[in-house]
Amino acid sequence: MHDTTVALPGWAASPATARAAIRSGAWRGHTAGMAPGRVQGNLMILPRQWADDFLGYCHANPVPCPLIGMTEPGSPRVPGLGEDIDLRTDLPRYRVWRDGKLAGECGDISALWRDDFVGFVLGCSLSFEDALQRAGLAVRHVDEGKVVPMYRTSIETTPVGPFRGPMVVSMRPYTPAQAAHASEICAALPAAHGKPVHAGDPSAIGIADVNRPDEGEPTAILPGEIPVFWGCGVTPQAAAVQARLPLCITHAPGYMLVGDVAIEDVTLI
Repeated sequence: MHDTTVALPGWAASPATARAAIRSGAWRGHTAGMAPGRVQGNLMILPRQWADDFLGYCHANPVPCPLIGMTEPGSPRVPGLGEDIDLRTDLPRYRVWRDGKLAGECGDISALWRDDFVGFVLGCSLSFEDALQRAGLAVRHVDEGKVVPMYRTSIETTPVGPFRGPMVVSMRPYTPAQAAHASEICAALPAAHGKPVHAGDPSAIGIADVNRPDEGEPTAILPGEIPVFWGCGVTPQAAAVQARLPLCITHAPGYMLVGDVAIEDVTLI
């Protein structure tokens, strides 16, 4: 079989050097496979006016929205995940949303930062992939250098304030036996979405075509494998569309915040 494994640069193994490359603009690619075993995070930044409602939304929907970090108003720092983290510069790609519509993407949001912004960091499924690999379970999109496929589902989240909408999921293909093993591993990592929410028939959760993800890139499902779906921190982006906030900023799917802390040591807040 042809080897399609894609190697990351050597600096990508360390969270500090990975963030430094991202902060300088030297790296604008996705973060799958970076800093193995360390936490990666989804991002939501919004004005303080809506922070309490969004906090409640995370607490009401801990599987797709496991809250692992929150800033003080006006501060871009998340010291619990890394002392030098700066939410304005440390993700490879951001999305800017205005009135519920995607207004653009960029690699630095310093010029957009406001004193009333509150940043929320949510756990990410990219954080558990090293645990799967150490257990002998290949992660195909990492091996192929792709962004994990993500899908909007028919599973509705619990609404809080203006935040509501469908759960978004990420997918990795495994045999049924491998899927059971992966579920056991991930159940111990609630800060990275925990165990899968569904395995098998995609239509059962409202996915019409598993080969056409809403975000990310298609991943082949080989004979004998089934698609396995985990909650995904892109869910708040779907909620932001429904909320139609005048302004909020998120990560671009697959382009995450890389933290210093081992995923096993991260707790929900």
